[in-house]
Amino acid sequence: MDAQTIFLYLLLFFLSLNFVYATLKRRLTPANTRRLIRLLPIKSPIVTAVFARKDVHEFLDSLIQVDNKEDGFDFKPYMISKAELINRALDEAIPLIEPLNIHEAMRYAILAGGKRVRPILCLAACELVGGEERLAIPAACAVEMIHTMSLIKDDLPCMDNDDLRRGKPTTHKVFGESVAILSGGALLALAFEGLTESNVSPEKMVRAVKELAKSIGTKGLAAGQAMDLSSEGSDQNDVGLKELKFIHVHKTGSLLEASAVIGAVIGGGSEEEIEKVRSFARCIGLLFQVVDDILDVTRSSEELGKTAGKDKVAGKLTYPKVLGIEKSKEFVQRLKRDAREHLKGFDSDKVKPLIALADFIANRNN
Repeated sequence: MDAQTIFLYLLLFFLSLNFVYATLKRRLTPANTRRLIRLLPIKSPIVTAVFARKDVHEFLDSLIQVDNKEDGFDFKPYMISKAELINRALDEAIPLIEPLNIHEAMRYAILAGGKRVRPILCLAACELVGGEERLAIPAACAVEMIHTMSLIKDDLPCMDNDDLRRGKPTTHKVFGESVAILSGGALLALAFEGLTESNVSPEKMVRAVKELAKSIGTKGLAAGQAMDLSSEGSDQNDVGLKELKFIHVHKTGSLLEASAVIGAVIGGGSEEEIEKVRSFARCIGLLFQVVDDILDVTRSSEELGKTAGKDKVAGKLTYPKVLGIEKSKEFVQRLKRDAREHLKGFDSDKVKPLIALADFIANRNN
């Protein structure tokens, strides 16, 4: 056994002890662990060689893969139960009726899987401020319909030109571009129709509709997509972090923000509570896309369920392109901490699903 291998085993043992400590104290991250290692008074070719190994970096990253338990709260069954609730509601909302081709395409796109992060966020925000889950189900379905619509359009040849989504051929590949576009428009219309059927006051309804509309227009998703397309092929020196943040906050973050805010509005939250929820959602919205950028260059298409490496091929502006992978990962941890800060003052039990959701987003593998 050579010296490098011996050192590697000792290193893994040391990091495993750190992992036990992290599980108990929730204070260590891969970035923090790397910084700790770099402070060790060891300067040798062996250490340098070990830290150059890809498998060591992968091990560091795997150490804090979320077990989805926050102070005794198990997020996995929570997420599964909420997702099943949303899936049943979506299945009922989009029956297989005439015209069959459009409804088949709508159902294909929206029932193809997915993490249901946005509707879960909507339900959790509603319950956070003391609202009833049942009141937020139509809104939760609405944000997932809007999200699915955006994916259908994003995958079109005139946009990102993708062939794979959620591990399956994209909607336009199965049903053709015309039907895909029509099904996206139908999902958009159905989202607002369903949202207006929520059993809440007219004041809450108007605000929810306004938040959702704003999130997908020129102050939201459309603005982010437009700048994303115009930045393709740009040199990172020509387009900086400010523009990159604008793209991510609008293209991805705006709908996540709307999901949380609508949930808090329907749940009857105060203005102060709604704005806290908004700030939290802005953090995890940016967090979601930064993680997406990292996964695009570190995972395979099979792992992601969509085409890997397409951002690099298209010359898109991403955080790894501007900051590098390691600094992007450090930024992820900072955003996660910031998100937690915005939840201070809420009931300690009711914030657990949202804290766990932020952890899930930060540590997801696809």
